Amino acid sequence: MADKNKKNKLNKKIDKNATENPKVVKLNTSFTSKNLICTKKLKTSLIVIILIMLILIFRIGYIQFVDGSNLKELAYQQQAINQIISPKRGNIYDSNGNALAISAQVDTITINPKKITDDDPAKATALKEKVAKGLSEIFALDYNEVLEKVNSNSQVETIIRKVEQDKVDQLKAWMEENKISVGINIDEDSKRYYPYNNLASAVIGFCGSENQGSSGIEAKWNSVLTGTPGKIVSSKSGSQEEIPGAEESYISAENGNDLTLTIDMNIQNIVEKYLKQAVENNNCEKGGNVIVMNPKTGDILAMACYPDYNLNTPYTPNETLAQTYDSLSDSEKSDALYRMWANRSVSDSYEPGSTFKLITASVALEENITTTDKEDDFVCEGYQVVEDRRIDCWRSYNPHGYQSLRDALCNSCNPAFMQLGEKITAPVLYKYYNAFGLFDSTNSGLYGEQTSIFHKLEEMGPVELATYSFGQRFQVTPLQMITAVSCIVNDGALMQPRIVKEITNTDTGVVTEVPVTKVRQVISKSTSEKVKSMMESVVTKGTGKNAAVTGYSIGGKSGTSEPPEGKEDQGYVASFVAVSPIEDTQVCILLTLFDPPTSNHQGGQVAGPVVSQMLSKILPYLGIPSDETTSTSTSSENLATVPDIRNKTITEAKKILENAGFKTKISFEGDENSTLVGDQTPKPGVSLVKNSVIMLYAEGNTIATSVTVPDLNGLNASQARNTLSTNNLNISIEGSGTVVSQDPVKGESVPEGTVVKVTLKQTLTDAQ
Repeated sequence: MADKNKKNKLNKKIDKNATENPKVVKLNTSFTSKNLICTKKLKTSLIVIILIMLILIFRIGYIQFVDGSNLKELAYQQQAINQIISPKRGNIYDSNGNALAISAQVDTITINPKKITDDDPAKATALKEKVAKGLSEIFALDYNEVLEKVNSNSQVETIIRKVEQDKVDQLKAWMEENKISVGINIDEDSKRYYPYNNLASAVIGFCGSENQGSSGIEAKWNSVLTGTPGKIVSSKSGSQEEIPGAEESYISAENGNDLTLTIDMNIQNIVEKYLKQAVENNNCEKGGNVIVMNPKTGDILAMACYPDYNLNTPYTPNETLAQTYDSLSDSEKSDALYRMWANRSVSDSYEPGSTFKLITASVALEENITTTDKEDDFVCEGYQVVEDRRIDCWRSYNPHGYQSLRDALCNSCNPAFMQLGEKITAPVLYKYYNAFGLFDSTNSGLYGEQTSIFHKLEEMGPVELATYSFGQRFQVTPLQMITAVSCIVNDGALMQPRIVKEITNTDTGVVTEVPVTKVRQVISKSTSEKVKSMMESVVTKGTGKNAAVTGYSIGGKSGTSEPPEGKEDQGYVASFVAVSPIEDTQVCILLTLFDPPTSNHQGGQVAGPVVSQMLSKILPYLGIPSDETTSTSTSSENLATVPDIRNKTITEAKKILENAGFKTKISFEGDENSTLVGDQTPKPGVSLVKNSVIMLYAEGNTIATSVTVPDLNGLNASQARNTLSTNNLNISIEGSGTVVSQDPVKGESVPEGTVVKVTLKQTLTDAQ
């Protein structure tokens, strides 16, 4: 009603104005304005605007809180130049401080493609081609690949890593000659070197191209050895050029820690030398390995596998692999290299054979099931029937008859131990297997360590119990085996194997010792002493006679395991475990040889003599006193001491040597009455058999003539002496029987007159 009144008033006012103003024309039709805003359209517009604002707010929030860190990093990368400072990788030392792995300074060559340019496009192209040609020639690289990097749009391209100093000097000279000062960078880097090449290769391992450990200690302890990289940070402009005078931020690198191993390089050299000889002389197709341990601490004094490989050229097949390498497919080649690098002492399991009888005997004594010398406790009829199976003794043709536990261990009698296993029962055996650590990894700190393969207890039947009692149809690693034996001879205390002795912080000098760890007490000291006594009997009168070392108390046990039915291609495993001295045991050694020929595969005969040879060097080196100072089978009446004839005329020297009972050979042509002797081989003071050859070298002409040491394996003393004599080599004999080892080994190049030490042993028909 109010609106209507307003409208009437408006119309009256218009009429009045029209009447008063004659120029105004009055319209009788209704009028509606077109300038009024549509409410519906306004609402729609507001909603759209609000939605857009919400989307923008959501997007800003996402950028700020969700993707902020990523965008910040991208911005940083666009605005900052980072130069990485590589840390120095820690060195690896043996227990005496000898460097086994070191990092030497080398350089990495990189380029900044955008800086290799010129305002003239033609000159820029020519410059890039010149740089590519120079780099490819200096570093023997593919020209097209280098040119592609030079022409790339990347900020930095790596040309080559690990460059030796002579190549760096060559590059610097080329850059100076061609007046190129920017775009090519020489950055400090490091390269891993192994001074002793093949020594302890399976243990140490090697590094890849980025200085990251690829196998062995290098891989297992990589985080300790690597360190933390540092960097230099500076700013760059929107055009990606470095801003002159911009503030730099320097973050220093933290160098890697040094490791000191328990490995003794001298002992390692000894065992590697004789392991190689044993594998080659006995034609062990699948090689072998050896471990030397201090049972008191668990320290691994030496660990070797053969065939080995050169740590400085790990991708080059060793001599054994090279024979078939080219015929393999790419995947087979890769697998073969991994096998070559493997530390079989921890990565492979095997059937231990009769060495495992030491475990069974220890359990029986600890559980008071028998005593060491109870007569007629076991009987051997040449075989044992278990369920429906006949399991033969190794001497089935001449049974051992009635025996005590000591007799059974000395004879390595399988039926006796099958009877013993039945008395012990499977649950009790498994309790001790677990206590000896045979079900678990030893946690030694070695790369690639595996564990054992046993039947589950509930799957153990009479046949499995019988074979387990003498060490077959289950598998353990060599390290597990020697750790268990070390426990037996260490008064029953199981020690955790230790390979790393100390960790040294190279920045602060702080040394952290890796502690010796006692795992648990497994058997009593009394049981330990009884088993050691029986082990000594095995060497003095049993199947381990070949492992004896004159002047030292040695205990041991041979082992021979046959391949399972249907897997004959795996071959036999011949092994021997020995400890010394018996009274205060400081050394435990386990030698394992894989796939010796079926005609000569028994552990005591194949592995025993080699263990003897190793211990004859290791025990004196460790300062363990001997009961006898010298030992030789050569009659003292037939020996003579080589006199010192240096600085005498050749005529005088020949007369002195002939009077002493020696022959001479002279490397000289001229007047013997006036020419003095400059050197001699062998050196003065050596005791030799009479009629041995002494090489004389004239003063100023002391270059020795080299000869190759012949293979003496299996020869008797007379045959060995004659063989060496024809090669102008001398002999030193220990023992009697036939040659089981020699030093220097066959194939080694030595000067004429060199004394070859040979060890002879009586040939025995060995047991399992």
